[in-house]
Amino acid sequence: MNKLIPKLQKLTQNLWWTWKPEVRTIFRDLDLELYHKAHQNPMSVLKLIQPDQLEQRAADVDIPARVDRALRQLNEYLTPVTTWGLTHAGALGSRPIAYFCMEFGIHESLPIYSGGLGILAGDHLKAASDLGVPLVGVGLLYHEGYTSQVLNTDLWQQDVVEPFDIADLPMVHAVDRFGAPVQVSVELPGRLVHAAVLEVQVGRIRLILLDTRVKQNDPKDVSLTARLYGGDQRMRIEQELLLGVGGARALRALGINASVFHLNEGHSAFALLERARHRIQADGMEPRLALQEVAAAAVFTTHTPVEAGHDRFPADLAAEHLGPLAEGLKLPLDEVLGLGRVNPHDHGSAFLPTVLALKLSRRANAVSALHGVVSRKMWNHLFPGLREEAVPIGHVTNGVHLPTWLSTEMNHLYEAHLGVAYQGALTRPDTWAKIMDVSSAELWETKQVLKARTIRFIRERQAQTRARLGLPEIDPAPLDPDALTIGFARRFVPYKRPDLLFTDLDRLDRLVNHPDRPVNLVFSGRAHPADNTGKALIQKVARLLEDPRFRHRIVFLENYNIRVGRLLYQGIDAWLNNPQRPLEACGTSGMKVVLNGGLHISIRDGWWAEAYNGHNGFAIGTGETHANQAIQDQRDAEDLFRLLEEEVVPMYYENRNSVGIPRCWVDRMKQSIRTLAWRFNADRMVQNYVDQLYLPAAVGSSCQMPPP
Repeated sequence: MNKLIPKLQKLTQNLWWTWKPEVRTIFRDLDLELYHKAHQNPMSVLKLIQPDQLEQRAADVDIPARVDRALRQLNEYLTPVTTWGLTHAGALGSRPIAYFCMEFGIHESLPIYSGGLGILAGDHLKAASDLGVPLVGVGLLYHEGYTSQVLNTDLWQQDVVEPFDIADLPMVHAVDRFGAPVQVSVELPGRLVHAAVLEVQVGRIRLILLDTRVKQNDPKDVSLTARLYGGDQRMRIEQELLLGVGGARALRALGINASVFHLNEGHSAFALLERARHRIQADGMEPRLALQEVAAAAVFTTHTPVEAGHDRFPADLAAEHLGPLAEGLKLPLDEVLGLGRVNPHDHGSAFLPTVLALKLSRRANAVSALHGVVSRKMWNHLFPGLREEAVPIGHVTNGVHLPTWLSTEMNHLYEAHLGVAYQGALTRPDTWAKIMDVSSAELWETKQVLKARTIRFIRERQAQTRARLGLPEIDPAPLDPDALTIGFARRFVPYKRPDLLFTDLDRLDRLVNHPDRPVNLVFSGRAHPADNTGKALIQKVARLLEDPRFRHRIVFLENYNIRVGRLLYQGIDAWLNNPQRPLEACGTSGMKVVLNGGLHISIRDGWWAEAYNGHNGFAIGTGETHANQAIQDQRDAEDLFRLLEEEVVPMYYENRNSVGIPRCWVDRMKQSIRTLAWRFNADRMVQNYVDQLYLPAAVGSSCQMPPP
């Protein structure tokens, strides 16, 4: 046993385990209840489990042999003979990509993410790791995390802070080449703010995180890395300076000479000013040439198709904070501020980090084809003289990291029919074409196993919520396991229209309570802590549970996070997405459902606008929009009801064979997997970034965007 504990501890030190279910089950088998109580964190399990229990369980479930096998696999993973990156991204080997992001969603035990942006960043790191693409993540360590969502007795979202213990994470203080712990400092108004540099290993990828909990800082500055998206605009600009300026300085302090700065959203735009400042101060470059050089090696990804979603800092607040950077750049402050203004000569206008990033990045991209169209239109005015279609914002459609989101059962099915090495060929259409030969019975039965597990989890979570709120138990338990089950889970904001089906409650009643073809609806999601409009939407959905007509058919799940999402994506029959077109930049949750055999029901927006082919899911509406949004909402509600009543529900229940398998539904499941899985995975996404953006930026090739 003395030899086993160090091996188990070694296994926890790399977040590789987060996408290796066979490794996670080792810790799960030690103590299932403790595993869930510890947010599925192996380090916490080892810390809390009693030694005698560990010894007994290790013997009962053959832990030593499984640990040895996992350590061998990890060692082979970290020391590969070859990878896609070694073959296709060799130019990045000595100078990796620096990937900046405000949040990273790696696992639920590391709550430094709020939603889609962070989840995408986590998937990007994991896919880069699997492919062997040289990349370093840069972010902030929020020691109070984000927030947990709890509903009160009025079914109103409460935002509960749940600090986590850094000792429960495989995080170490980064050291320089002399072995000394690295700290960086950033100039903020009237003071220096210091940050420790911590490091966590995500497979082959280093994730660098800044933490202001150091003794030199006063409490106000410690709070800068307390919580994700907390505080006012002053705190926000200071967090962004810490991320961009501090992150760039941390890379230098660690001896990481990045070839390309990839900014994932505008929050980290200040990294480009810091990079130029360093070239001017260290190498004597002329300021404007330094800015042009930095821009040539910058990639900017925009995720927000709504202008109001981009940070806008008042002119005086920006001026107060950018003085030290302007001085280091040897440029007038107003010229530096002009880089972040839509009109650089409008001296009183707001400063937008997104505008700064677009002006200082030669390569910019949206996250779906339609989002590219929207972004070029939105930012056309930054490029006077260019036609809208010539605006230099391309697109790389998002993808999801298959091993993170795929159920063990579906993985076994894929290994049996696509080949045990199929995960090494995810982006090849011929890999997924083999799904058409899988027995419909086997695919359907696998999905039913996943569905049963998901409904069991939903019922348990729902019962816990009702008990906490003092509400009566629902008897019989909600959600008929044999009914078509549709999920809707995402951030609750008006443009995503979570209440679109509630426009006609009588019709909804007839839909979900049909005597022969019932439908379950599962909702989950959060609103931003400061967004009362979003919280009101959550309350509207949750209150429907108290209507006797819907009590057994509609459920709202609290605290949507990686774990809840994973279970929903794996077990839901179909996934609903009905935003106002074209306001969904991409919407990756549906991709995760597709990988697990679910079907997508969506407005032709985001990724679905380029994915739907008429036979691989369902589309709401035609893609054309009315100039009056109220009229469009009515149209979309009518189209959604009609689609569910006339196509989706009948396909699920009708044309069943002698053993009850819905043949047309399962055929569509196969078409969905065959046509979508190879395209909408994170391996393809990262390969696109390497080929289209990283390599050209690394070698400084020219493009059409004019200098800033």
